[in-house]
Amino acid sequence: MPQIAKLLRPAVAGVVFAFAALPAWAIELVMVQQAGCHYCARWNAEIGPIYPKTAEGVYAPLRRVELGGKEMKKLKLQRRVNFTPTFVLVDTAGVEISRLEGYPGEDFFWGLLERMLLEQTDYIAPSVDGS
Repeated sequence: MPQIAKLLRPAVAGVVFAFAALPAWAIELVMVQQAGCHYCARWNAEIGPIYPKTAEGVYAPLRRVELGGKEMKKLKLQRRVNFTPTFVLVDTAGVEISRLEGYPGEDFFWGLLERMLLEQTDYIAPSVDGS
């Protein structure tokens, strides 16, 4: 029995540390998109490659769903999605926290997303000096 305890101790510690690294309020940014959406394509080109590398992307990982697709039915939205792209912050149960409809361009997207995160979650923006 002591052998099993020795083997399990590092595994249990690893699981505890992994959960400790998660944000206190685990959320996702759901991007509702559809084929042929010009603004979805712009977002994909301008923001898509860098989003996962940003503080916002680490805090609220991106999940893409198709407008009217099966994944949409799993979300608990406050109201219907009418435009693409629509960016919806959801909690772990898929409940909508906040949303941004449309893509206003790179210059506005980051500020609007940061404001949503600051006002609706426990997100803390990195300081200007990177700390």
